[in-house]
Amino acid sequence: MSDGKSPLHIQGADFSRADDDYLERRRLRRGAAGWLLLAGLGVAYVISGDFAGWNFGLAEGGWGGLLIATLLMGTMYLCMVLGLAELASALPTAGAGYGFARRALGPLGGFATGTAILIEYAIAPAAIAVFIGGYVEALGLFGLTSAWPVYLVCYLVFVGIHLWGVGEALRVMFVITGVAMVALVAFVVGMVPRFDPANLFDIEPTAAAGASAFLPYGYVGILGAFVFGIWFFLAVEGVPLAAEESRDPRRDMPRGIIGAMLVLMVTAAGMLLLAPGGAGASVMAESSNPLPEALREAYGGDTLLADFVNYVGLAGLVASFFSIIYAYSRQLFALSRAGYLPRWLSVTGRRRTPYLALIVPGTIGFVLAVTVADGDRLINIAVFGATVSYVLMTLSHMVLRRREPGLERPYRTPGGSVTTGIAFVLALCAVAATFFVDMVGAAITAGILVVFLAYFWFYSRHRLVANAPEEEFALIEQAEAELK
Repeated sequence: MSDGKSPLHIQGADFSRADDDYLERRRLRRGAAGWLLLAGLGVAYVISGDFAGWNFGLAEGGWGGLLIATLLMGTMYLCMVLGLAELASALPTAGAGYGFARRALGPLGGFATGTAILIEYAIAPAAIAVFIGGYVEALGLFGLTSAWPVYLVCYLVFVGIHLWGVGEALRVMFVITGVAMVALVAFVVGMVPRFDPANLFDIEPTAAAGASAFLPYGYVGILGAFVFGIWFFLAVEGVPLAAEESRDPRRDMPRGIIGAMLVLMVTAAGMLLLAPGGAGASVMAESSNPLPEALREAYGGDTLLADFVNYVGLAGLVASFFSIIYAYSRQLFALSRAGYLPRWLSVTGRRRTPYLALIVPGTIGFVLAVTVADGDRLINIAVFGATVSYVLMTLSHMVLRRREPGLERPYRTPGGSVTTGIAFVLALCAVAATFFVDMVGAAITAGILVVFLAYFWFYSRHRLVANAPEEEFALIEQAEAELK
């Protein structure tokens, strides 16, 4: 591992250089994705949120509260995505958020960000597997009375495709996402003739402060709906994790992540307006399968279109499950390659896929799905990890804009630090909202973060790899700053 020189001590951590064989055994396949596949990856991460989950925000804030929450969270994501587009083009590594924060905030900040992202991406597939299992049971497919075989098949099949190769996996993912988009378009076409604005406001106002037909649960309902507004966009920030496997990250990363965000804004608007507008907000507020139920409510019973959306909509859940597996493996790969987590997790196989970084979190996710079996609780844990990472990533953009104005930036965020400053403030609000909605879930995530940070502080910060790409970028900048 060492080249014989004494370890380098910088920013409270110890670094030594890896030999060429170490990095050769931890190499990804370059040139596997252009900007269109990257945009498809971004949509795939999120598209399950259009099919289920967001509607529970109606029970927290009514349609008006969820509308305001979605507008605020959509603003946060758009501003953050514009910042990440700049960072991904300037620092294109598999570490993505960890790499950005490492450059701006040092090893501790980088590890905290990477860990928060890893919690989000490792736990979200377990939640989605629970939703897929419930979906299959509800449809009466295969005569299943227990969902755990569905969880097992999901992990075996889709981890297996990722092991096959990144190019193959991204293309399969793109096709599945396209099928899910067809279901969304069919839903929109079917609901437009049934839209009635009065349906949006059919929840009876409570006695809460500020309560009205628009805000039936008052002002506090807006905060309660924050988490569910996030579901329309959760995980789109994972596109930069594909930087080392893209054809031209300096150009493709901004186009891919911004393109994905624009698509998601359109789909979010369609679902938020047409599902409650056609079936009634009160009906949608408690539905576990909102789109088919909205069609049945609007048309007075079963229809061919409702059945089509019901079955094909399963592709939306599968697309997000499949794509987020990719995300957790790349974040874990980068943290392991740099020595923050056990190094054996970052070894790649003959097809240049990090097989242990795919299999180990997949095994943990399967166990969580079977033992917890509560998709909402698991999603809330993932959302807390996500919002913490958003705070740190937007802060990183602002710090680098101020400290390194000369850093080469092939793409520059419109509005600069003002844009990411808006995202930063809204991300802080989102962190607070996760405690408001699910105190237990947020506390569990905070506890996991503390355990990881203790591991870093007492062990891994003394064993970091100086020439891992994310560390090399940061250490060169540090050395140049000291020379100046």
